[in-house]
Amino acid sequence: MSEDPHAIIAAWLAEARESEINDANAMTLATATPDGRPSARMVLLKTHDARGFVWYTNIESRKADELIANPRAALLFHWKSLRRQIRAEGPVERVTEEEADAYFASRGRDSRLGAWASDQSRPLDRRETFEARYEEMKQRFADGDVPRPPHWSGFRLAPRSIELWEDRPHRLHHRRLFTRTAEGWDEGLLYP
Repeated sequence: MSEDPHAIIAAWLAEARESEINDANAMTLATATPDGRPSARMVLLKTHDARGFVWYTNIESRKADELIANPRAALLFHWKSLRRQIRAEGPVERVTEEEADAYFASRGRDSRLGAWASDQSRPLDRRETFEARYEEMKQRFADGDVPRPPHWSGFRLAPRSIELWEDRPHRLHHRRLFTRTAEGWDEGLLYP
């Protein structure tokens, strides 16, 4: 029973893009502080391949601070309409500068300006402050491209374990656990 879980995940993501109304690539990212306090939030998967799962963020945000201090995380995708979920756990590393530049350049102009204007996860006195900063960035970059800010990049989770869960009648769910080895992936089953 040893398949490549990434091929299955790619197929599931493609199905989710067809069936989910909004953000089929939304996933819960769970991190922990150096002293073990957990935190979780939704982020959007931007790339998935055999190397892992990639998302982008302000690297001065709470999630980035936690990942830099404790470079391990867990991800969870749940597609209620498909009655499936994926759990992945493993070490996290920053993407390359080239990857971050390429993805940032693919974003809409307003999103790129927002990345410059936002002090993500920090207290904001009022909404007007952020909107004013956004307008300042529009003026600053009015005559040209909006480059990637130095405080913005991405992370890749390289999974060491992946669980693929499928709903079955009477709560007799099907759970496949893939564990990374030096030779590839070992596959087993978990009780529902």
